[in-house]
Amino acid sequence: MVQDTPLIKSKILSILRTKGPCLPVHIAREIESDILFSSAFLSELVSEKRVKLSYIRVGNSPLYYLPGQEPMLERFSNYLKSKEKEAFLLLKEKEFLVDSKQAPAIRVALREIRDFAVPFKNNEEIIWRFFRIPENQFNVGVIRKEEEKPEVLDIFDKEEPQNNVEEVKEEKKEKTEKVKTLKKQKTAKKKTKEDKFFNKIKEFISKKSLELVDIESFKKNEIVIRIRDNSKEKILIAYNKKKITETDITKAGKKASEFDLPYIVVGLGVIPKKLENLIDALRNISSIDQIK
Repeated sequence: MVQDTPLIKSKILSILRTKGPCLPVHIAREIESDILFSSAFLSELVSEKRVKLSYIRVGNSPLYYLPGQEPMLERFSNYLKSKEKEAFLLLKEKEFLVDSKQAPAIRVALREIRDFAVPFKNNEEIIWRFFRIPENQFNVGVIRKEEEKPEVLDIFDKEEPQNNVEEVKEEKKEKTEKVKTLKKQKTAKKKTKEDKFFNKIKEFISKKSLELVDIESFKKNEIVIRIRDNSKEKILIAYNKKKITETDITKAGKKASEFDLPYIVVGLGVIPKKLENLIDALRNISSIDQIK
């Protein structure tokens, strides 16, 4: 077997050159072997830096590809999870994204799609570029201009008498500046609140030694996250409120049933004693029936 090693490796490299990124199962089929055997050779080629390993997963397996074949990974982008796919499409459209300007869920997703999102710093700010776009094409002026586009108001489209043109222009400018200021203040306030809530959830997950698998939904007062607890997947539903009610528990249960997974509910305050007692009472209940 040892003497065949160079020949097998050469064949694997030839397969990758012809087919592009492949899964171990594809390589195994081509070299007429089992997955374990082909995976061992692929791992050796990766350690020799002759083959690269993707971050994206197809099922539970990464893709193996040759240096220079990175653009081919894009055809597997449909395997990205929901928020990761959203971040991928946004970055592909915009080409560059300022990290601090993104919603918390998108910021997390950008860090997960490392095959497609490449970070760099500009004036101590993290910027993400789409992997096909060179860093030297980044234009901070264009980014700022796009972020500062004023909201269009219908009142500006109305015709004005010619003798009041200058006055109208000044009025338009003043209103535009007010709209921009109010919009920025509102966005900043909302973003700060969302960031604070999301950071608390991340801290909770870290303290409990849980693994964040995916963000299923992100709303102002509710986050639904898929986590892994001791290798078992669960749904974590976090409410941005101090008092969790029976309605919240019921709602969380219905949400978790969509994924057919056990669930954890967290909030910002202490669970009311009445609700805690009810949860304890229901923990081992078999059924509730009616005597007719």
